[in-house]
Amino acid sequence: MSDAHILLLAIAVPALTPVLIAGLSNRPNLRDGASVIASLATFAAVITLLCKVMDGARPAISLLEMMPGLVIAFEIEPLGMLFATVASGLWIPTALYSIGYMRGAGEQKQTRFYICFAIAIAAALGIAFSANLFTLFIFYEALTISTYPLVAHKETPEAKRGARTYLAILMATSIVFLLVAIIWTWNIAGTTDFRAGGILQGRIDPVYVPFLLALFAFGIGKAALMPFHRWLPAAMVAPTPVSALLHAVAVVKAGVFTMLKVGTYIFGVGFLGKTGASDWLMWLAAASILIASIVALTKDDLKARLAYSTVSQLSYITLGMALATQMGVVGGAMHIATHAMGKIALFMCAGAIYVAAHKTKVSELDGLGRRMPVTFICFTIAALSIIGLPPFGGAWSKWYLMIAAADTDHLIIIGVLMLSSLLNVAYLLPIPARAFFAPSKQGDEDAIRKEAPLFCLLPICFAALGCIALFFIVGGFYEYLLSIPILPESLP
Repeated sequence: MSDAHILLLAIAVPALTPVLIAGLSNRPNLRDGASVIASLATFAAVITLLCKVMDGARPAISLLEMMPGLVIAFEIEPLGMLFATVASGLWIPTALYSIGYMRGAGEQKQTRFYICFAIAIAAALGIAFSANLFTLFIFYEALTISTYPLVAHKETPEAKRGARTYLAILMATSIVFLLVAIIWTWNIAGTTDFRAGGILQGRIDPVYVPFLLALFAFGIGKAALMPFHRWLPAAMVAPTPVSALLHAVAVVKAGVFTMLKVGTYIFGVGFLGKTGASDWLMWLAAASILIASIVALTKDDLKARLAYSTVSQLSYITLGMALATQMGVVGGAMHIATHAMGKIALFMCAGAIYVAAHKTKVSELDGLGRRMPVTFICFTIAALSIIGLPPFGGAWSKWYLMIAAADTDHLIIIGVLMLSSLLNVAYLLPIPARAFFAPSKQGDEDAIRKEAPLFCLLPICFAALGCIALFFIVGGFYEYLLSIPILPESLP
């Protein structure tokens, strides 16, 4: 099988899985098993491609030319390969976790849930492998539409209201800003292809570059850059596996991945650095990091606190792009993986707490850690990774972002990153602290199970171990990220 066929297979497996799931709707065990098998098959195809990309291959295929210059095409490069590996790899524990959560919580319409989840993964992989902005936009919109039913899954008035907010903001930003940015790029460059070093230098007056960048930055609503972030907290009405999909596996990572890819392959890191066009975005990202962290401190609802944490952490990746250096791209790309692993563990822990104890508020967790020790130990590990302490993966991505800030003499940005980590401590560590050390609330001892179902617990442990593993494999990870092309292909 050729590399191009493996590429198509990686997208086709999750895209066709909904047909199988729908056919097994009356046989829940087989239906859920099909989802897990599909996740394994997709990851196997992606890992095959990863090995080829690491050997220097760049699999590519064109499917359909809509009109001259607008082609639905795929081409794999190191940054897209990273996102595809994260999305497909984390689909496996999420698929297993979904079995324990959806059954343990007694959720309805589980077949629809698994169908939409598989379509969302296919859309995420389409985004990862897109060879141009046109292809990326198609799959970007498919991801929004396929996740809308997941956000509205409970079909309560609150769920429907949150889903409408989710859909309205993401569709409005992509049509009003992102589509305009793509059309503008096509008009001035004659192409929307992703190319090493970018396609805009010499084709656009530097005066207009910040405005085009603003259209992209605000049009990529899934990056949750303030003030277009409200969809993310609104979507927390969804079941916890959906929250994991939104925050770690696909949706927000599709946003910040797109931000990095546009900065690297459309504008070009060197062009942004030379023109200073991304300086305003750097300061906006820094403000988003701090403001969202402060808001997280005020939230008693556990998922809402984690949601605002995500808004803050996503801006780290936008900041990496806006710093316009190779080290900024490396730090931002690394944060895609480290944040994904840490945040999926945190949300899975939140879901396990709900399934086992029916608790959703931080103020309700007193003493619960002594009856759910595995869950809260894993929560602590993931929290420490998000904070950025060694020996956990999040330490490295923050470190490289600080190096990028130092390289560009932005000492205030280093201070922002350090203050943000202190705020992370303030809103994350009190959760396991009160769970382990605060006195239990009267009457809770006999009402709470020890742990969530095994299908919930095993993925949580896997994600927590992943937070540790990412710290120790940083050497190879760093070398791989250095292969992301920064200079134009014509330059050495």
